[in-house]
Amino acid sequence: MHNITLIKGDGIGPEISDAVLKIIKSAGVDINWDIQTAGADVIEAEGVPLPDRVLESVKKNKVALKSPVTTPIGKGFRSVNVQLRKELDLYANLRPCYNLPNVKTRYEDVDIVVVRENTEDLYAGIERQVDENTAESIKRITRSASERIAKFAFDYAVKNNRKVVHVVTKANICKLSDGLFLESARKVAKDYDIPLKEILVDNCCMQLVQNPNQFDVLLLPNLYGDIVSDLCAGLIGGLGVAQGANIGKDYAVFEPVHGSAPDIAGQNKANPTAMLMSALEMLNYIGEKEASVRIKEALFKTLSEDIKTADLGGSYGCKEFTNSIINRL
Repeated sequence: MHNITLIKGDGIGPEISDAVLKIIKSAGVDINWDIQTAGADVIEAEGVPLPDRVLESVKKNKVALKSPVTTPIGKGFRSVNVQLRKELDLYANLRPCYNLPNVKTRYEDVDIVVVRENTEDLYAGIERQVDENTAESIKRITRSASERIAKFAFDYAVKNNRKVVHVVTKANICKLSDGLFLESARKVAKDYDIPLKEILVDNCCMQLVQNPNQFDVLLLPNLYGDIVSDLCAGLIGGLGVAQGANIGKDYAVFEPVHGSAPDIAGQNKANPTAMLMSALEMLNYIGEKEASVRIKEALFKTLSEDIKTADLGGSYGCKEFTNSIINRL
């Protein structure tokens, strides 16, 4: 039996969590779920969006599956996602992006893996109010963090038979910070047979829209990685099918890329696909590869038979879509 933390989140989080747990159980995987809550819904009761009990649970179990948590824009509490990544040193954000069957998009044969540094850059949250008219944010890039994320990207490429790694920066403008990230990638690349290509982030975005098939593994600092990974999600049908994983030396947290969508919470409209895809990566991580393959085949068969939720152009609710996947297991 596996002991895994489940962070239900808020908005549609509880709905898609329940759907994914039902599918995993139907596949016969024996998991003892340590269910935790976080986000806006727990502030009133506990005073913080990420209680210590959540971190303690993940540290105990080593692996967590997390659904979306609302992050206020411009005010309010700091992102629970960012706190988790910092507290657990989940330095690698891994976001595979590839086409799913019968999910309409302008692009075919997209197969890109975004590897995003997860602990520093502007997301370190180092800010100050200089005066009432001026605010500053510090972009911090370190050699140690840059080298370890570069090594993660190349190790992933070797393990998964990838052909090339593109390092994405704005080193022509941010010559010191992005320059250090680029220098670190060049240094690490010397230890691998896989070629390293260099591209500026603005050009990368244009090239992704024009011809995404030229890219394989993208290695990026935190901010660019966040933006580009959402762009890549758009290439394959949107955030509703975009998976994610946050991986460190000791812990791993798997989560969908999309937000909590509070406007459709409790209406049976949520799409659990991204959460399920993230859970499949989690199953691979804990050694349940056979179950992961079976569930993925059932999901793909369901989509191929035009059984889809509204965001993908279908008419099925979350519960009906979930049951359809289970029926095909």
